[in-house]
Amino acid sequence: MSALFTPLRLREVTLRNRIAVSPMCQYSAREGVPTSWHLVHLGSRAVGGAGLVIAEASAVSAEGRISPDDSGLWTDAQAEAWAPIARFVADQGASPGIQLAHAGRKASTDAPWRGGRPVAEGAGGWRPVAPSALRFADDYPLPRELATDELGGVVGAFRDAARRAEQAGFQLVEIHMAHGYLLHQFLSPLTNRRTDGYGGSLENRMRLALEVARAVREAFPVERPVFARISATDWVEGGWDLEQSVALARALGENGVDVVDCSSGGAVPQAKVPLGPGYQVPFAAAIRERAGIATGAVGLITEPEQAEAIVASGQADLVLFAREMLRDPYWPLHAARALGADVGWPVQYLRARS
Repeated sequence: MSALFTPLRLREVTLRNRIAVSPMCQYSAREGVPTSWHLVHLGSRAVGGAGLVIAEASAVSAEGRISPDDSGLWTDAQAEAWAPIARFVADQGASPGIQLAHAGRKASTDAPWRGGRPVAEGAGGWRPVAPSALRFADDYPLPRELATDELGGVVGAFRDAARRAEQAGFQLVEIHMAHGYLLHQFLSPLTNRRTDGYGGSLENRMRLALEVARAVREAFPVERPVFARISATDWVEGGWDLEQSVALARALGENGVDVVDCSSGGAVPQAKVPLGPGYQVPFAAAIRERAGIATGAVGLITEPEQAEAIVASGQADLVLFAREMLRDPYWPLHAARALGADVGWPVQYLRARS
């Protein structure tokens, strides 16, 4: 029996296997509303055999979008547009999930194929917000520092987005606390220079992330799981690191988070990331062991045998795939054949199975 193709039960949701489609921005929404592109993009990965399909980072407020073309969940119209997409994914046997996000100081940027540079306020962009008035890079705008009394609104926006995710039919939500976006900005001492109750000590820097986790957990049905994606390290001395990530993961578990999705980096542009096959897997393994919480491994995992070994050896509970799923939406079906796992194919495609 392949470990990768063993079902995973999380609360009352059972993933048919341990293969997840990582949330990947498509920069194809209109005023935060997903389009037919999202239906085909996410639906094809569900048809392709993934156990979990997580929709892209969807902003909890208009100013929280990474780009003007990002999807969102800050209006009921957006939730209504997501509903048929979530339903189609579920109808194919995959569990539909969505990532809830706020970009903070990395907001208001253009799509990658248009250069990914900041979009000026007069050109359809907006002034970003952040824990501290620090630019991401020299050519990025100076963000406005969030006042302490504004942070309740941030928490409320995540809470409301979680409610809309339920209404849209998503079976799980993932809170984006990684890649240098707002919650990660509060966590990292490189980006958080506050002197109030949300800055300074580790306890204070984790405060907003934990408040968001509690709010999302309270708003989302108790029978459905909540994930959190974190950057396990900033890859910069004096920044966020594995020790702090273990403490955060333990606290997230105590506040109702079921799985920590272990990525890294993104807080500052000068980080030197040692890219290589499975380079982030040790973070998932360490957090799983030391924090006592289920983890997801992600990052340059491409081969079926590699993914199988990660799950079989207990380094992580599931494996998330990004670029490999862009290359091949049917990667899970091909992996099952390589690993000798007997999995069902869509009946429409059975003629091509043998």
